[in-house]
Amino acid sequence: MKLTIIGFWGGYPKVNEASTGYLLEHGKFKLLIDCGSGVLAKLQNFVEPEELDAVVISHYHADHIADIGVLQHARLIKSFIGEKPATLPIYGHLLDELEFSKLTHTGVTEGIAYNPQKRLTIGPFTIQFLRTNHPVPCFAMRIEADGKALVYTADTSFKDEFIAFSDKADLLLAECNFFKGQDGKIAGHMNSIDVGNLAQSANVKEVILTHLPQYGNLENLVSEAQEIYAGPVSLAQFGKVITL
Repeated sequence: MKLTIIGFWGGYPKVNEASTGYLLEHGKFKLLIDCGSGVLAKLQNFVEPEELDAVVISHYHADHIADIGVLQHARLIKSFIGEKPATLPIYGHLLDELEFSKLTHTGVTEGIAYNPQKRLTIGPFTIQFLRTNHPVPCFAMRIEADGKALVYTADTSFKDEFIAFSDKADLLLAECNFFKGQDGKIAGHMNSIDVGNLAQSANVKEVILTHLPQYGNLENLVSEAQEIYAGPVSLAQFGKVITL
């Protein structure tokens, strides 16, 4: 699996950057995980919109879905110039039926409901879901292919169930919207100490901190997580590639 970080800011993107979006590839299959503000523009540095094979959405906050509409429009325009791509499946949950309905643009994209109680197969990927602690229904994902495992926490405060869910993952892509000493529970987010505890307890191989805050010295998030977790920790960055 090859993961390319497209966007990683929480809430809104900093100048010339993007909120949540990750390109996951295995073989020739290209899966976009979440599609927040600015993602489409940044994605085109790596793949064209019509080259995506599928999209999967964790939840329907704007910083995770804001660019779904422009992604649909980009693929629609291709059909006008004689390069019509296949209908793109966009997987999302049904706990907000209005937002789920927006995933479908007839002939361009099709919203497909995933059952978070069951494993989902998308191309070469097998995905397990875990309901997170967040103000709206949101699901973390454990994505596996060829014996490798990536855990994407999506948006959440810490919960004990994450430890077994993340067990021995090759990569933990962990939201970290708060610094040590800040309480993110009400907002439904983790701080650096939460991530360190999760990573150490689950014995993951590597951690990337994402869904980052727009203030403070972000390198402190790394050092704070490393107070507990002994493995490698780094900040998400646009264009960063991790091969598992």
